[in-house]
Amino acid sequence: MYEKNHSCLEQGKPYQTNSDWNASWSSIWNFSPQFSGIGLLGDLFVGGLKAIAPILVFFLVANALSQHQKGKTTNIKTVILLYLLGTFAAALVAVFMSFLFPIQITLSNTNTEVSSPDGIGQVVSNLLLNLVDNPLNAIIQANYIGILSWAIVFGIAMREASSHSKDLLKTMSDVVSKIVGWIINLAPFGILGLVFQTISNQGIASLANYGILPVLLIGTMLLVALVINPLIAFLFMKRNPYPLVLKCLRVSGVTAFFTRSSAANIPVNMKLCEELGLNPDTYSVSIPLGSTINMAGAAITINILTLAAVNSLGITVDFATAFVLSIVAAISACGASGIAGGSLLLIPIACSLFGISNDIAIQVVAVGFVIGVVQDSCETALNSSTDVLFTAVAEYASQKS
Repeated sequence: MYEKNHSCLEQGKPYQTNSDWNASWSSIWNFSPQFSGIGLLGDLFVGGLKAIAPILVFFLVANALSQHQKGKTTNIKTVILLYLLGTFAAALVAVFMSFLFPIQITLSNTNTEVSSPDGIGQVVSNLLLNLVDNPLNAIIQANYIGILSWAIVFGIAMREASSHSKDLLKTMSDVVSKIVGWIINLAPFGILGLVFQTISNQGIASLANYGILPVLLIGTMLLVALVINPLIAFLFMKRNPYPLVLKCLRVSGVTAFFTRSSAANIPVNMKLCEELGLNPDTYSVSIPLGSTINMAGAAITINILTLAAVNSLGITVDFATAFVLSIVAAISACGASGIAGGSLLLIPIACSLFGISNDIAIQVVAVGFVIGVVQDSCETALNSSTDVLFTAVAEYASQKS
């Protein structure tokens, strides 16, 4: 063997060809099915969070409202203002980034069958219908708009109940929170499984064919997370926002990146708010609400992919149209959590502003699904970490005044 390899060196030949190396790497990855149990840890962790989150939201919101006393401040109005401001700012930044770095995507025929909303009216209609969904069905289907609406009604009604009834509701809330704490304590094992599953199933090489598109999406989200959101936080708090911003990204963002679910990350955010010493009456409502309407990442995805399609078709866009696009994206993004497929299936709404047919818009959606491994993870990390950030900013700002 040594003589054979030595003779290869003398002739200037490598030990192994590229195909030999590829075969070697393939044989290494073929071991992954033997470790499928590691990936199962991730599935169990996410499944546990998703299962308990609807129940947690209902009892926390209902309990917070039932225990609320007149004269207590909750800063909910400020939090909602921050959510809307942050989502619109993210949409506007995405437009500017698309103008600075115009990109094109290859649009080809696709057989992807998806159903997207017909317009803003349908998005609003779906949200209103979700408000009056059957409460049990809302919990089973994890319809957080419906859960929130019924929890609010139930909590307000419980204000007139006896103290014993309120204590029972508080006990149920504490019990569910305790169960959530047990699940979160298993996070290191769950994240290990999620990381293993993502790398072994998807890899990174599949993103290379789409060039700068994932880079532009991730870069814009990082710009919003590290520049725009801290700027908004500074304007409200009048102090250095970065310690708070980085903690939210480290604790909430990292977990959300791997779970790829704002709903599954609600318990993590609740625990972080508790560690930050925030008012439970505020965050028990603002965190579930944020998981449904605070969608800065979704607004970025909608705008960048829409403008990529516009550039690919050679359509000229003026600032006024781009500004309207930002408003449409911000409003549409608020309904992203109530639609299967999230922000990607709202792209046709934005495309319709430029007269782009639904057939082409669906091709853009298909491209989004291909890069969705990284796009959806970063989008969820931005959305979820911002829920805690703006909740904390609203409370700290009220303490300053």
